[in-house]
Amino acid sequence: MIRKIALAALAATAVFHVAVFIQYGTLWVGALAGYQELLLVFAFLLPTFLIHAPIARLFGPDRLANFSATVKALLEGQCVVLVSVAFWLVFFTFPQHYLVPTAEITPRTLRLSLAVSAVLSLFFYYFVEREHSRQKLQQEGYRVAQLQKETFQAQLEALKNQVDPHFLFNSLNVLGSLIHLDADRAVQFLGQLSNVYRALLDSGAQPLVPLRTEMELVRAYASLMETRFGDALRVEWDVAPTWEQALVPPTAVQMLLENAIKHNGSTTRKPLCIKVSAADGLLVVENNRQPRTDAVASTHLGLQNIQRRYQHLTARPVEIVPTPAAFIVRLPLLTVPTL
Repeated sequence: MIRKIALAALAATAVFHVAVFIQYGTLWVGALAGYQELLLVFAFLLPTFLIHAPIARLFGPDRLANFSATVKALLEGQCVVLVSVAFWLVFFTFPQHYLVPTAEITPRTLRLSLAVSAVLSLFFYYFVEREHSRQKLQQEGYRVAQLQKETFQAQLEALKNQVDPHFLFNSLNVLGSLIHLDADRAVQFLGQLSNVYRALLDSGAQPLVPLRTEMELVRAYASLMETRFGDALRVEWDVAPTWEQALVPPTAVQMLLENAIKHNGSTTRKPLCIKVSAADGLLVVENNRQPRTDAVASTHLGLQNIQRRYQHLTARPVEIVPTPAAFIVRLPLLTVPTL
């Protein structure tokens, strides 16, 4: 609002003095009362600038899709002119009779002022408001591109972790043991491994997926890890079906489970406990802290990637709460896409 007022004041001053120079050959009116017309120009330009933003939204790229680009442009220009005529009558012509009653206004002067008002309105609309809208559109395009980049990076990181030789080696070792011990569990384990890869590949370039879809990946991954670690790992679930339609960035929750398992040790006496829950619009992943005795190299890129993706999607932050006893991450659940 302040920006619009300042712009209207500067534009009114410039337009007024240009008109004075054209008419009198000087920039000085000569009498203080003459500057009353400057107030009229300001009164005309301020509401004009304020109405331009709604007009730009009305004729935005995603509106009036049934009209061709040419027809849409003509309607947009006509709308700007009609609004300028209305403002010219309300804020310029009528008040002039009361503020400057001695001024001689001929029909020619009225027609000229009307034409100038329409041209000024069109000029400021296309070179100020539309330029501002264009810049906002470019920024939005950049934001979407960055979000897609972050999503691709997250998926690539998840896939790299799952095709890591250690992950495959451990998974195949578990599968080999189960084949001899329990054929049914071996088949189940192989299906879960397949589900993990399928879910990672199916997420594609989507910036958001339903929590239900993400939980299918997370449950399959958790089941693999529980089969591998046995009683040394416990994963608890408290996600009500009412939250399943909420949206989250793909692989975000799975990456949190992976980080918890990667950075914490576990034994049957001191198992790693991970709890996944949803409440108050947040998806919470919490685990007890049991730092590994062997140092694990970490770049912290997983958490940073999740935070950056959320920054592109919502103003609600990702909450990371490390305590001596637990590590807690709260992800905002989005009810509708914000792209």
